[in-house]
Amino acid sequence: MLSTTESVMGVVTIGVVKESAEGERRVAVSPDGVQRLCAAGREVLVVGDCGAAAWFPDSEFQAAGAKVVSKEELYARADAVLCVQPPAEADRLLLRPGQVLAGLLQPLIDPQLAAALALAKVTAISLDGLPRTVSRAQSMDALSSQANVAGYKAALVAADTYSNYLPMFMTAAGTTRPALVLVIGAGVAGLQAIATARRLGAIVTGYDVRDAARGDVLSTGASFLDLGIAVSAAGVGGYARELTAQERRGQQDALNAAISKFDIVITTAQVPGRRPPLLVSSAALAEMRAGSVVVDLGSGPLGGNVEGSKPGVSVVTAKGVTVIGAANLPSAVPKASSTAYSRNMCALLAYLISGAELALDTVDEITAGVLICHRGEVVHPAVSALLAAARESQDDPASEPGAEAVRPLPTAVSTEKGRDG
Repeated sequence: MLSTTESVMGVVTIGVVKESAEGERRVAVSPDGVQRLCAAGREVLVVGDCGAAAWFPDSEFQAAGAKVVSKEELYARADAVLCVQPPAEADRLLLRPGQVLAGLLQPLIDPQLAAALALAKVTAISLDGLPRTVSRAQSMDALSSQANVAGYKAALVAADTYSNYLPMFMTAAGTTRPALVLVIGAGVAGLQAIATARRLGAIVTGYDVRDAARGDVLSTGASFLDLGIAVSAAGVGGYARELTAQERRGQQDALNAAISKFDIVITTAQVPGRRPPLLVSSAALAEMRAGSVVVDLGSGPLGGNVEGSKPGVSVVTAKGVTVIGAANLPSAVPKASSTAYSRNMCALLAYLISGAELALDTVDEITAGVLICHRGEVVHPAVSALLAAARESQDDPASEPGAEAVRPLPTAVSTEKGRDG
């Protein structure tokens, strides 16, 4: 088990892989990030064409100081392997004991990946575990940087799909009214979607269950949707708490009545590791006008905010409403999202690496939040709890893969996050 502070291993050589997830166009480190890492004394290896989908050619990586190598050489030489999404299973088999894997590993959605990495004695660092209420962690906050891109792109996707203008048009043929847009969720993604839709000329309304979000929405120049129900969902650190069943019913009924007035609805509510809240029901969709558009940013493997939405799929209802399961929108803006993610990754590495040593201070809330497994153990309490629950549901607990590797680190870590990106 880890001591309070431990210099774990030398991290001199850093490898940047080519993403293997279907449709993923981002790269973990941009050429600008390579320059930063090289300036800090690191050797940087990149797999050929790792940034091609984000319009970063190998020549830019080489000019920044990186060496282009094969995948096999990268895994064999790198002390730390950097990714956006988890590598494919075949690539994970190339990881060796003591190696560091850092990326958006989503261990609360796939805790078995954490168990497998622990069994392989890989040190896994997941940026989506970063405590977002810690001010010094802002430069490392990949969830926020990617949510910012997603909110921007969501407004563009809605505009592209909507069959009318977003701004008011006055022509000799007559005047077209501006589109009415509702954005549900006023976190990073929601506020960016509001701002982008307003820049496109729409009349925008925002809504969030947190009282504090009203001021954020109004500060963008948008209106705030008043549902006429007295529900306060303020939680710890200014984030939203989960609504009770009665509160959800009241909110849903009021939203159903309001949604039909809008031409475009963008939903952004997410709860890391848990099913997103259902905000737009089939009953609400049935009341919307034909030609309306709903973009579900909460769409993912655990469900979405919109009933019937499917990740990566555009569905037209019987009433003519287009529902878009907007999974992984940051990948649709690969250069901007890769550049932002690269800065987050480089900031986190600079925080965790002292000299040439990866120093893990398990009392530090940033380290405790991102460190998932180390030295053959799953050390993140929330991930450990999920694995323990999964083992208990089995008839034979000893049959769970990697069960012997799962022992929680006694460090209190808050995993509460905001409901919106």
